Amino acid sequence: MTAPAQLEMPLKRDNPAKVSFASMIGTAVEAYDFFIYGTAAAAYFGTTFFHTDNAFIGVLASFATLAVGFLFRPLGGYLAGHYGDRLGRRTVLISSLLVMGIATFLIGFLPTYAMVGALAPALLILLRAIQGIGFGAEWGGAVLMAVEHAPEKRRGFFGAVPQIGIPVGLVLANVTFLLSAYFFEGDWIWRVPFLLAIVMVAIGMWIRLGVSESPAFDAMKAAGEIHRHPVLKVLKNDWRSVVRIIALRMAETGGYYITTSFVLSYVVLSGITDKQNVLYGTIGGSILGVFTLMAFGALSDRIGRKKVFLIGAIFTILFAFPMFLMINTGAVIMIMVAVVLSLTLSHDPIFAVESSWFSELFPRDVRSSGISIGYNGASAVAGVLPFIAVALYGWVGWTGPAILLALLGVISTVAAIYVRETAPIVAERARLRS
Repeated sequence: MTAPAQLEMPLKRDNPAKVSFASMIGTAVEAYDFFIYGTAAAAYFGTTFFHTDNAFIGVLASFATLAVGFLFRPLGGYLAGHYGDRLGRRTVLISSLLVMGIATFLIGFLPTYAMVGALAPALLILLRAIQGIGFGAEWGGAVLMAVEHAPEKRRGFFGAVPQIGIPVGLVLANVTFLLSAYFFEGDWIWRVPFLLAIVMVAIGMWIRLGVSESPAFDAMKAAGEIHRHPVLKVLKNDWRSVVRIIALRMAETGGYYITTSFVLSYVVLSGITDKQNVLYGTIGGSILGVFTLMAFGALSDRIGRKKVFLIGAIFTILFAFPMFLMINTGAVIMIMVAVVLSLTLSHDPIFAVESSWFSELFPRDVRSSGISIGYNGASAVAGVLPFIAVALYGWVGWTGPAILLALLGVISTVAAIYVRETAPIVAERARLRS
């Protein structure tokens, strides 16, 4: 296995705050595009695109199309990794935003099943696949731009800033749906968030075009370290790190979509409460996430990536059953608190350190490929988890999804134990002690 090189501190680089903010804004736009699909799949698509009178079957079918986007994310990760290591992180950053935004905008114009029959879900699946490719290409470029521009001892903090785009995008997506339902009536209101995506893409493009290329990539070019097939190199030399990333992400990405997308359908299918109450909790947790992600990222610069990560992974295990018990009460405040706690104490500690920790596991010449393939490989697995959770609920009730969530926490906890610490300050302390 190739020993990861240190993230180089070049002579010339953009202001790290500027770069991180630009990465975050674009990530927020892409997250908005991706998450409005998850909300629409849970709340609207079961009856809009699938010919069934059974609500349970409709939800299963809509979650199957949700999974399509996740299954295509590894392809986006492959393209992002390949071209990120060959043409530059900035090129991927801009291209992914365009692909994602156009696909999302076109979903807003799709005909329904009542209009064109089976062609409707076929077109939906096609655009969902393109969405998956765009979103899969996004993350690697965004976090590398932030991490590779950051001072060595603050990679955790600046690497966490682009991650804020995920909760910001989720808030925008859910608020848009809530406002659409408040101001408009009719079966067409699900189209509004998709059509508004084009405005957000324009804003994101304007901001990202003002950021310079990653200094680490410029150093790669100067040193002649550009490979024809960086993905093949990383799979040959660093495949273990790729597999570890997939395992590490299970509690974060799997838990996230169970807490948001699945629970949204669960409360409706079980008759516990209206879906809006889950959305309120999701919005609240996402707003807090803007602060908790930065806090956990900064903390990882002081105590290490692994310790912060384990906070979230272990909490996922411990909170799986209590979360569902709180939701099952039907009390609005309990549902909101359950969702908020899951997002801020299970998801956020893990997500905050992924950008810096994963980047530090690979040498610079294959770094884009390594993190993109690992990150999106996990997403492909996570994409089918809401579907599995619905199936488990239909089979054994709420305990099935609760056990699934706890198992995801176990997988990530075990993986974290066997992944080395990479935070520079922690490594320096260990060197001094020895």
